[in-house]
Amino acid sequence: MQASAYQAKSCAALLEQFRRSRPNRSGQKIPFAGVGGRDVYNITAPFQDEGEWVIAGRVEDRTSERSESVFFVERNGEWVPREGAPVFALQDPFVATIRGELVFGGVEVYFDGSDPHYVTSWRTVFYRGRTIRELKPFAKGPLTMKDIRLIDLRSGRIGVFTRPMPVDDARAMIGYFEIAELDELTEQRMLGAKLLKGQFVKVEWGGCNEAHLLRNGIVGVLGHVACMDDSNLRHYYPMTFAYDPATGAHSPLKIIATRDMFADGAAKRPDLKDVLFSGGIRRNDDGTATLYTGVSDAEAHRIDIDDPFLEYET
Repeated sequence: MQASAYQAKSCAALLEQFRRSRPNRSGQKIPFAGVGGRDVYNITAPFQDEGEWVIAGRVEDRTSERSESVFFVERNGEWVPREGAPVFALQDPFVATIRGELVFGGVEVYFDGSDPHYVTSWRTVFYRGRTIRELKPFAKGPLTMKDIRLIDLRSGRIGVFTRPMPVDDARAMIGYFEIAELDELTEQRMLGAKLLKGQFVKVEWGGCNEAHLLRNGIVGVLGHVACMDDSNLRHYYPMTFAYDPATGAHSPLKIIATRDMFADGAAKRPDLKDVLFSGGIRRNDDGTATLYTGVSDAEAHRIDIDDPFLEYET
């Protein structure tokens, strides 16, 4: 890998590249219950907490942007809210394990008075604790910055991916910096992150949704790349790339799934039908990986695909 040794490709070009070898795989909707008929989407991959598999998901009414992040456990084939678990007024939850501690976060959204549709601003907020029940706030990101993610590195430091938006004449970029301890995660450090060049064309955007430490010390990034077409329809695609924290080099993006690999279903709005928001990925022992994703801002699905990180480990 060589940093900035390539030109960014548009969503259209990345999509054409993906479709030349599109896998014959189909996703499955994940059944959620116990939330009063509200939608559950933009979920995390399952993670362990106190010996039990848990999924965090965004829960909201179809006609509202006021969200709750709820922790779910599987009971009799359905995922239901975990009894006694905290509920956070956040969108798009995420998790990471840093120094053996659970880091949980999401997007805190600010509204204009009581209007559930008119969002004035937002920021990423962070909680930490040994378990879900012990989560306490410890950091917050700059206003209007989403997609801030953390990863334990082989060096013993903590890597942080950011997503400033806009940057000069570009709609969005991904940034990166490192800290020695979680207490160093500050707004100032996030605003000063080094930018990764050559990832998005200027009118498109994306971000990091989850980071994985690979066997060779490189970081495999699961994220999304997005664009708006001439009809003002949004298109979001799950993507991956590799980042070498030792050199700052990073690989080109590659799309790993498209909406037509999942069953037809509801959409929050017509302009969101072609939206996949990568929540997390679990690597399996057979060369595959299971991608967990929000679908059309209304549902949550999973799909088994070829492990997209294997090529970065060879």
